[in-house]
Amino acid sequence: MDESHTDGDCCLCSLAAWAVGAAIVLFLVRKWIKGGQFTERASAKGKVAAVTGANTGLGLETVRELNLRGAKVYMLCRSEERANEAKIKLVRMGCDATRLVYEQCDLSKFASIRACAKRITQAESHLDILINNAGIMFYPKFELTEDGHEMTWQSNHLGPFLLTELLLPLVEKAEEGRIVNVSSMLHEKSGPLDLDTIDDNKSYGRLAPYNRSKLANVMHARELSRRIRARGNNTVCVNSLHPGACASDLSRHLGPLGRKPFTSIAAFFIKTERDGAQTSLFLALSKKVKGVSGCYFSDCARKSESTVALDDLACKQLYDYSRKAVGIE
Repeated sequence: MDESHTDGDCCLCSLAAWAVGAAIVLFLVRKWIKGGQFTERASAKGKVAAVTGANTGLGLETVRELNLRGAKVYMLCRSEERANEAKIKLVRMGCDATRLVYEQCDLSKFASIRACAKRITQAESHLDILINNAGIMFYPKFELTEDGHEMTWQSNHLGPFLLTELLLPLVEKAEEGRIVNVSSMLHEKSGPLDLDTIDDNKSYGRLAPYNRSKLANVMHARELSRRIRARGNNTVCVNSLHPGACASDLSRHLGPLGRKPFTSIAAFFIKTERDGAQTSLFLALSKKVKGVSGCYFSDCARKSESTVALDDLACKQLYDYSRKAVGIE
């Protein structure tokens, strides 16, 4: 036998084995990165849902799945044009256009939120699911909204807080209401909230406002849950979550530099928008969450909040402050 031929065959076998091994490793890595998936056969037929930031990213994927499972979904977006573009995309994905309803809602403007909540309240007898999904990150400069609050703080916390307060009566009329706050593991990077200086320029930074707003999302869910239970309501569940690092539009304020990594090989090492929406869907629909409230999740599983978020007194103070800040006494 030709030894060179034998050596060549061995080399090819080694390369093939290496390639197969590498493919298996990459598959397992990618599966791990995708995180927990909501595979439960839970129907949303007949349910009414509202999702903020519904025209892009995790919001759009959340709307898609809710609609495909039978829900009527209110798409709360700032721009009607972008919402209509999203609806066209969703219909191409198989969604029922008659169960996709656009409502203008700018979370950085209390007047817009109040008008949106009023329209939904007039149109619906109940609301089964409210998903506070929209948010901004890396806002380029310190800026106050027309309501006098720092832009990230209002867009990520005070805006969703007001929307939740105004729609809460509808959620409480649902057979099993669910409220979901999309937070982030970066809430762990925030120290205790200084509510006296939270709108001050001196406390501003590119990432700090986002971190504390995500902490507020977790604390809001915990305190709202406590208050609902204290009123004797055991059917409404309020939870928060970390969606994971996703290839979404959240980094848009970084400009082209913020989007470039998601169009390169780096995208392999982060979740897709569909993967990032899984825990929101889990909290909105899963039977496993029935009766579970005031908790924090990631990858469709219960996780531990930061110790700061577990400060019950701080949660109460944040809630009381927030009610006053949005004009609810």
